[in-house]
Amino acid sequence: MINIQQFRKTIFIETYGCAMNEYDTELVKSILVKENYTFVQNELEADIVMLNTCAIREHAHRKIYGRVHEIRNNRKKLLKVNKYDKSKQSDEPLIGILGCMATNLRTELLENKNLDIDFIAGPDSYKRLPQLIEEAMGTGDKQFDLTLSEFETYSDVLPIRKEGVNAWIATSRGCNNFCTFCVVPYTRGRERSRSVSNIIEEVKLLAGEGFKQVTLLGQNVNSYNDGQADFADLLDAVSGVNGIRRIRFTSPHPKDFPDKLLDVVAQNPKVCKQIHLPLQAGNNRILDVMNRNYTQEEFLALVDKVRHKIPDAALSTDIIVGFPTETDAEFEDTFKVMKQAEFDQAFIFKYSERKGTVASKKYPDDVSEEKKTERTMTLNNLQKEVMFKKNCAHIGQRLELLIEDATNPETANYKPGRTDTNKLVILPIGDYRTGDFITAEITDATPHALKGVQTNILSS
Repeated sequence: MINIQQFRKTIFIETYGCAMNEYDTELVKSILVKENYTFVQNELEADIVMLNTCAIREHAHRKIYGRVHEIRNNRKKLLKVNKYDKSKQSDEPLIGILGCMATNLRTELLENKNLDIDFIAGPDSYKRLPQLIEEAMGTGDKQFDLTLSEFETYSDVLPIRKEGVNAWIATSRGCNNFCTFCVVPYTRGRERSRSVSNIIEEVKLLAGEGFKQVTLLGQNVNSYNDGQADFADLLDAVSGVNGIRRIRFTSPHPKDFPDKLLDVVAQNPKVCKQIHLPLQAGNNRILDVMNRNYTQEEFLALVDKVRHKIPDAALSTDIIVGFPTETDAEFEDTFKVMKQAEFDQAFIFKYSERKGTVASKKYPDDVSEEKKTERTMTLNNLQKEVMFKKNCAHIGQRLELLIEDATNPETANYKPGRTDTNKLVILPIGDYRTGDFITAEITDATPHALKGVQTNILSS
C-alpha cells in the first residue's frame, strides 16, 4: 500500500455551477497550498477528492451523488488493475463535498451510507478545511462545518487562479433578496461587501500578473456597498488600475440599477457595454410570487433606459419557465417581454424545486414536465431568431476583440475572441496570441457566434 503519511496531501478538486463557485475553488486552493497540500489533475492520483457543488441547477444533487459513486468505482478499478504491483496500489481517497449543496443537503450527505462522504464544508467554512481534513483522516469520523458567517469575505485570501485573460473577483458574498425559488440566502448567508481598498489591492496584483480583464462577482453584485462606496464608485475605482482593459460584472438584480450606475457603464470606456438583466418571468403575479420586487412594466422601463443611455449595449437575461401555478396566459407574458426586450442572450431553465426554499414549501410544482419542455422550446426558438438577427447586423463591421484561449477541441484550427459586448467571434489562426487586443471584420454570423478575419493587432 502507498504510505498515506507520505502522500496524504494530494488533492483533486472538481467545480460545478456558477462563477462564484469557480472563484471559491481558487480560494480553497490558496488556503490548502499554504498548508502544504498539492493539487493534481488526475483524481486517481489524489488522496483527497473534493467536489465544489452548486444547488441551483436542476437535479444537481443527483449528478453529485452519481459522481461520488463514479470516483469510488474508479479507485476500485485501479486497485484491481494494480493488485499485483504493490508500488502502484492506492488507498481509497477521502471524499469531501464543498459549496451550496453541502449546506443545503447536510443530513443526506452525512447519513447516506452509500455515499460515505468523509467531510463537508459550506461556503463560509473554507478556512477550516485543513482541520476538517486532518480530523477526518486521523479519526475516520465524518467532519463538517456549515457555519453561515455575517462577516467572512475571504478578503485576506489571495486566490490561486488559472492563467488566462479574465480573473474573477468576489466583491461581496451572500444575498438579502430571498427570491422564493433560490437557496442562496440559506446556503451563503446574508450579504456583506469587501472594502473598495481591499478589492483594488487585488486588482493591482492581477494587472501585475498580466490579466487584462476582471469580472466583479456577487450574488447581487450591483447592491455592493462597503459603507462608503456603492457599486458605481467601485467600478470607477477599478477602472483606475493600470493594465486592466476591460471590466465586467455579474450577476446583478434589475432593482439595483440607479442612473448613477448606468452612467458609469455608459461613460467609462473600461466598463464593458454588456449588462445582465435577469427577468425570470414576465407576468406580474408570477414575479410577485417569486418575490422579485419589480413589475413587467418596471423591467421594460429599465430596458428602455439602458437602450437610451447605452445604445450599443448588449443585454442578457435569465428565465424560469413553469414556475408553480404559472398558466399559459402568464407564460405568454414572458414571451411578449422577451420579444419586446430583444435580449442578445438568454439562459432559459425549467423550474425545479430546491429544498429549503419558500417556493418548495408554499407552492406545488404543478406545471407538467411536458408543459415546461414546450415553453422552454418556444422561448429558445424566439431567442434563436432574435440572436441571429442581432448577430447578422454586425456583418461588415470592424470590432475590437480580446483573444481568448480555445476551449473546444473541435475548433483547434480557430481562435476565439470576445467583443466588449461579450459576443463570441471565431477567427482563423493568425499572428496573435491569447490576451492580444485586435480588430476584426465580421464576415458571417450564426445565432450563437460571429465569424471574422483579423484586420490588425491593437496591442498585447
